[in-house]
Order: sequence, then C-alpha cells, then structure tokens
Amino acid sequence: MPAVEVIERPAAAAVALDPIRARLLAELATPGSASTLASKVGLARQKVNYHLRTLESHGLVRLVEERQRRGLVERIVVATAGSYVVSPAALGEAATDPSRTPDKLSADYLIALAARAIREVGILMRRANASGKRLATLSIDAEVRFRSPADRADFTAELASAVTTLVARYHDGSAPNGRTFRLMVGAHPLPVPESAEPVREEHV
Repeated sequence: MPAVEVIERPAAAAVALDPIRARLLAELATPGSASTLASKVGLARQKVNYHLRTLESHGLVRLVEERQRRGLVERIVVATAGSYVVSPAALGEAATDPSRTPDKLSADYLIALAARAIREVGILMRRANASGKRLATLSIDAEVRFRSPADRADFTAELASAVTTLVARYHDGSAPNGRTFRLMVGAHPLPVPESAEPVREEHV
C-alpha cells in the first residue's frame, strides 16, 4: 500500500470527499468488511456495504479476500493508500495556475505553486508505480523564526542568491541524458490556534 495516493479523476474526488466515505477510507488503513465497519461508523451494514462498493468502483479500496460467514459471503477490503490528496487536475479548467497569478509575493501564488507540484508529482507517481520504478524527488522542510522583518528580508535575499548560484552551477541544458527538475522554494507563517493572536499578513 503506498503512503499517499493523488486522486486525479473528478468522480473519484467527489466520492472520497464525502464525509462518510472519507471516514471509511481512514478506517480501512487495515482490512475490514461492512460488518466490522458498521459499528465503528454508526451505520447499518447494508449502508456501509453500499459505500464500500462505491469506493471500490472508483479504485479507492480493493478486495483482499472473500469469506463464507453465516451463509453469506463477507468481502474484506482495504484502502488503496494510507492517505489521499486531491489533485487540482480534478477541477479541470477551474484549477489554480501560477501563470494566472501575477503577484509572485502573494499567498495566492504560493498556493498555485503547491497545487502545481501536487498535480505534476501525482502524474509522475502514477507513471512510476505503473512501471515499477521509484520516482526521484528532493524535499527540504525547515522552520526559521526571524527576529525582525529586516532579518526576514536579508534571509530571502541570501536564499535567492544561493539558489541562483546553485542552479547556474549545475544546470546543463545541453546534457543528452539529463533530466529537467522543477525547483520550488516557498515560505509562510506557521498557523496558530484561532484563539491566539492573529497572524500578521506579511510576505516572505
């Protein structure tokens, strides 16, 4: 079972976003049946079975085995992934696009970049899984607390300079066997509880 599955098809996204079916997907991180899930989600077995059949028809759960139980066939199913994320591709033309956001320092642009990463990496993951290969990626995640807006501005300038220098050093547009990677660097304030002091609307 992959840790994450990116949902690209609109119909599958609509099915997964249903609250009951989303709960069933979470419960099905380990195999289960309509009977075992009914008491957990507070629904009749027949109702749970209907939802499981719907999830299965959209490729979000898969059959593990069938067991004979009290004259009936009990179907044991499991989620196809540990967790799910919906690709912007599911929204078609309505999906966000960095090219349509002119303000490169806006939160809108950062969201558009993140959405594009989900869409592109989701496509590449699907292709890699289909061919039995591992997708080469690079991720860096860190937290930094700035003393002042001036320090934040200096950090941004140094980071931009460092990235520009590294790209210039390693980029080879004429390499016959090379492969182009997309590099994205972003930063945003950490969310705080709603009861705490509101986060100031500042850009890094």
